[in-house]
Amino acid sequence: MRVLVAEKIAESGIELLKREFEVDIITGLSPEELVAKIPAYDALIVRSATKATRAVLEAGVNLKIVGRAGVGVDNVDVAAATERGIVVCNAPTSNVVSAAEHTIALLLAQARNIPQANASMHACKWERSKFTGTEVLDKTLGLVGLGRIGTLVAERAKGLGMKVVAYDPYITEERAAQLGIGYAATLDDLLGQADFITVHLPKTKETIGMFGEQQFATMKDGVRLVNTARGGIYQEAALIKALESGKVASAGIDVYEIEPCTESPLFAFEQVIVTPHLGASTEEAQDRAGEQIAEYVAAGLRGEMVPTAVNIAPVPPEVMEAVGPYIPVAESLGKGIAQIARGPVGEIEVHFIGHLADTDTRILKTALLKGLLTVVSDDAINFVNASMYAEQRGIAVSEIKRADSLDYVSLMVAVARADGREYKVGATLLGKKNEPRLVVFNTFDIDMAPSRHMLFLQYTDVPGVVGKVGTALGENGINIASMQVGRTEAGGTALMGLNIDSPISDDLMARINAKAEVAEAWSVEF
Repeated sequence: MRVLVAEKIAESGIELLKREFEVDIITGLSPEELVAKIPAYDALIVRSATKATRAVLEAGVNLKIVGRAGVGVDNVDVAAATERGIVVCNAPTSNVVSAAEHTIALLLAQARNIPQANASMHACKWERSKFTGTEVLDKTLGLVGLGRIGTLVAERAKGLGMKVVAYDPYITEERAAQLGIGYAATLDDLLGQADFITVHLPKTKETIGMFGEQQFATMKDGVRLVNTARGGIYQEAALIKALESGKVASAGIDVYEIEPCTESPLFAFEQVIVTPHLGASTEEAQDRAGEQIAEYVAAGLRGEMVPTAVNIAPVPPEVMEAVGPYIPVAESLGKGIAQIARGPVGEIEVHFIGHLADTDTRILKTALLKGLLTVVSDDAINFVNASMYAEQRGIAVSEIKRADSLDYVSLMVAVARADGREYKVGATLLGKKNEPRLVVFNTFDIDMAPSRHMLFLQYTDVPGVVGKVGTALGENGINIASMQVGRTEAGGTALMGLNIDSPISDDLMARINAKAEVAEAWSVEF
């Protein structure tokens, strides 16, 4: 088999490939040249500059796998590859050590004023007293996000003698204890005790802008911040105000909302250390990416499982025929259960009822985990690694099958347990067109077509609630596409489910809850 390496990777990776395959290293190919050459190859390895477009993949009549020597796969048309049965894989762990070390570097640089002192010395000044720093020993580091990078930062901070406390709504207290660090039940609990704060979060609607004026006010005076995760997690205006007041003593920023970033109000602050997204920019990370992708491409060419494949793993045709229509349903159930659970999910039961109970449903369980973890993690979750990541997060997963179904031909229900509570979402497919329907929401039976934006409200069944909710939404420009209301009994507990045309902000949710006296509310995005 032949491998085309279209961009420079580590020589150790090239040597690994050459043990089994014919390897050609041809860099700087134009799109047209790549299309012309790719038919002769079984595998393609790229970094970030080379684009594996649909045209390239369609021309690659012998292609079995495309490897991206790095984390993202934005330069690979994954959909086109999947259509042609081409595995797409990446090297998602190649930069985690570098990112963790850069976090610690920015933390220590702040504590000891290293960039400022260096600039002063280069200006031929001796300002020793001006740059008195602070020790990190016995200081409290607050970690927001305890994934792979956050865990590595925790280990290194403990080695410096720091006290480490973590907040991650999807990590249990038991997991924090295993790592030997403190656990904060809420973000405010962490903010009030941390001397240093680092964030290690994915870019989602919940995390972007999550640090505003209220969060800065909760922090200790003189706190120091680091962001090597995603740009925009700190609201820039609020951060600037906190820097001006001295609430935030200093900050280390490596990522920005728009990159490349060559102009920002933050650049005016001497106590703000800024770097141009260097988290993964080490020789070792670059070499590791090449070595890892060579290993994965070799495994793919041998027909073995590729642990970092980002597209669907092969499923026997007879199984796919039975369960294929339910794969998007399962993934949506996972996304839904992740958003309605209050706290970290520690256990999930997946119930297959009716005809689904008679077939191999492992791919559906994987799809559900993929949906759940996509919401709560910044890792590259796919059908191959979802179970592994669930295990790493301490999520116990079980299947329950029951052939008898009174109401539906097939029904899939996800039951999650988090912080002592149980949450439940169920769905089925109806009609010749296999249209998805949400039919279970916690203790209520419902019948709703899922939509991108949904709102669920639980309240006491008294007159006027529906009108108050509708008025509040209308006053804020939120259009209701459809609505269903159900109740356990007259005057008891009721559930209102709404399909709406735009997302609900936290402020609007709070106003709805107050105006309609809602007991509990969930905003769900599919």
